[in-house]
Amino acid sequence: MNIISKLFDFIMHIDKYLGSIIQNYGTFSYFILFLIIFLETGLVITPFLPGDSLIFVAGTFAAKNVINVYLLFLILIVAAILGDTFNYWIGNYFGENVFSKSRFFKKEYLDKTKEFYDKYGGKTIILARFIPIIRTFAPFVAGIGKMNYFRFLVFNISGGVFWVALFLFGGYFFGNIKFVQDNLSLVVLAIILLSLIPPIIEFLKRRKTRVL
Repeated sequence: MNIISKLFDFIMHIDKYLGSIIQNYGTFSYFILFLIIFLETGLVITPFLPGDSLIFVAGTFAAKNVINVYLLFLILIVAAILGDTFNYWIGNYFGENVFSKSRFFKKEYLDKTKEFYDKYGGKTIILARFIPIIRTFAPFVAGIGKMNYFRFLVFNISGGVFWVALFLFGGYFFGNIKFVQDNLSLVVLAIILLSLIPPIIEFLKRRKTRVL
């Protein structure tokens, strides 16, 4: 099984993998979750890591008292904020040269994020939290554009808190529902598909505009 297949299997069966992590690593699981969220938001070469679904599933485990939801809430907020902050400074310091010298990601992701940023301005930092790939590239683009750091930080903190709260407590409060417990893989798939709707709509709009 290659890396892509393993990653796909991890995303689609994230509940089983997370359960195994919690069982095998105990308290250290908090650090593992912190690291995944930090990397997903903090490095432009790791936009493929699960964010929304991982936080939601972590909330379902917290609902079973396997992990502490409030401690996890704080840890994931810190991970999300630090991730975006790290990403911002990478963009601020290295700029677009990172893209020209790397083979790990496509420049088109940067271009799409720039368009999104031009359309929504500073609010992009908040809105992007809920859109895969753009979530990872938005703070990087903010850094490239030399956005005022304290202004960026306000959007960063607001978006991080709202993003983690929505998915973590969504999993926490709905995780005990029998349908969710019995169909968690389908719920995860639904979260992934819903998060992809905004960029798909934007793509279709752009394609229609080009045709016209």
